[in-house]
Amino acid sequence: MKKLAGRDFEDLLQCAIPVFERLLPEPHNSHVMKLLFRIVEWHGLAKLRMHTETTLAQLEQVTMDLGRLMRNFRDKTCAGFNTTELAREVEARNRRNARKKTTNAPNQNRKLKTLNLLTYKFHALGDYVRTIRMFGTTDSFSTQLVCAGPYASASQVHQSPNKYFREKLRIAL
Repeated sequence: MKKLAGRDFEDLLQCAIPVFERLLPEPHNSHVMKLLFRIVEWHGLAKLRMHTETTLAQLEQVTMDLGRLMRNFRDKTCAGFNTTELAREVEARNRRNARKKTTNAPNQNRKLKTLNLLTYKFHALGDYVRTIRMFGTTDSFSTQLVCAGPYASASQVHQSPNKYFREKLRIAL
């Protein structure tokens, strides 16, 4: 399950509720079920190809509910479990420290890990409704870099833009 695309996460999300059902003891199970349902509902509304004021108002309300449920999940459910780094994360940290030579002896202790909601991805959820009102639905535009002309070969499209334009400039001269 490495290097998943967005559509892969969508597929996983659609199958997640029955998989997680009764996995944790109560009240954590209820928190997780509500959160998963709200995430699926938010995702379904956000992906609509045509919105009305009613669907946008509903998306706005679901976004607020999702934020409240995520904070509740972080504060109550996540606090009920001690989570630490994986063994491979400890090994990677030790390798980085050895390369930097910041510590003399490798630290084998696993650090505590907590859910961090202070990320751009989570923060940007609140901007979806405003963005849809401003630019239209998310299927009508792309953030993909456009640098290759229509006659570029497949190998040129996958190289860095600077290398592509240097080659074009060399050919032109």
